Amino acid sequence: MSAVPRRFNTLPTSIALAAGMMLAMSATAAPSVHPTGVTRYEPDRAWNGYVLFTGQDKKTRLIDMNGNEVKQWPYEGFPPVLLDPALTKGKKGNVLLQLAQLPGVQQAGNGLGNKAIGEVDWNGNVLWQWGAGSQDAYASASVDSGGAPGGAAKQHHDWGRLTNGNTLVLANKVHAVPGFAAKALLDDVIYEVTPDGKIAWQWTASEHLAEFGFSPESLKLVKAAQPKYGAQAVDWLHINDMAVVGPNKWHKAGDERFNPDNIVIDSREANFVAIIDKKTGKVVWTLGPDFPAIAGTKVPRPVDQLIGQHDAHIIPEGLPGAGNLLVFDNQGEAGYPKVSPGIFPHSRVLEIDPVKKEIVWQYTAVDSRQPAWSFYSAFISSARRLPNGNTLIDEGMNGRFFQVTPQGDIVWEYVSPYYGTSAVGGNGKQIDTNWVYRAQPVPYDWVPEGTPRAERPVSVPAIAKR
Repeated sequence: MSAVPRRFNTLPTSIALAAGMMLAMSATAAPSVHPTGVTRYEPDRAWNGYVLFTGQDKKTRLIDMNGNEVKQWPYEGFPPVLLDPALTKGKKGNVLLQLAQLPGVQQAGNGLGNKAIGEVDWNGNVLWQWGAGSQDAYASASVDSGGAPGGAAKQHHDWGRLTNGNTLVLANKVHAVPGFAAKALLDDVIYEVTPDGKIAWQWTASEHLAEFGFSPESLKLVKAAQPKYGAQAVDWLHINDMAVVGPNKWHKAGDERFNPDNIVIDSREANFVAIIDKKTGKVVWTLGPDFPAIAGTKVPRPVDQLIGQHDAHIIPEGLPGAGNLLVFDNQGEAGYPKVSPGIFPHSRVLEIDPVKKEIVWQYTAVDSRQPAWSFYSAFISSARRLPNGNTLIDEGMNGRFFQVTPQGDIVWEYVSPYYGTSAVGGNGKQIDTNWVYRAQPVPYDWVPEGTPRAERPVSVPAIAKR
């Protein structure tokens, strides 16, 4: 079986809030008409497989290297997760998706409207669900567990299947917390849910406020934060990522902070990455929230200013860079106090030695001989290391996925043609967008045999130069 950047197979809010968050971020200009689908492809230099994502038409698709849809599910995922057959007793093509939304509750950037989540097979049959209860329309599921606090899953940003058969779920909880000026926090919680819907383990972010590394000055700002843009609760951390650490060289050398059962999270609002000790619930490793200014491009160098990062995870064993932290550094605007990237907004993908806390590899558009601002996503997005050393990047704000070599050459590129209506980025108005939260690489042997695929080269027109 091909190794891929999976993070669980190693043990493997509201729209108004999200729209307001976008108003605080820089944006780059884009043409009103541009190509969609695969725009370039070098099969001999790319890692060849499928890509899974949810489009803005709220459908989840698996595409091949030429952008052909090979499978579609009529559900969205935040994110969708196609499962390693090792986690499904050999069944291929099973995927985790959102099954039902609460009526009248809009969702963008949180899980408050997320009623039910579940596992769906290749043919669209619901095998397992959590959150909705047996009265739900999906009661035909072979396991209809219900059991979520308040009767709804409220899952957001991440989730995954563990090797013990349980499902790890990142969710939201609205409640009052002493010491905060706001009447209510939009807090982040993690549940480990058994196949029969029971919560076997849980963790709540606000109970670990003193462990995230805030300075006294920053902590005052955190506690004074107020809801924005009409929201009822303050989204104080906005944790957008949750990944099991998985087997790694640091733990094998005796560093218990990197126990394979531990959990990596990152906070978009507070600019930090952290590792939670699964046994105690305590935070045992942090990166941020305070960093020095960006110090150029030479590597290795100490980690410099991350802003609003996403998809932080330890690169799994068997992949180039195994044991290092890979993260999409959005360089949007975030922090206590807020920091921003300045006159040339640009994103970065960083590979970080988590023990030395040094950047050992990075990608920006300049590495592809393009202006820095031509690669930029102020929010969402992801990056995954591939078996041949390439990295699959989702520039989420623009619905663009691409593979880069370690040297920065773009060897595959795709722009999502699946548009939908959203208030995110619309300054309070509905707009059409193709943004994509996350893209997952999927090996050919994770789906049923006979699934079609194409690997036809797509040439790039020559660029005229003076």
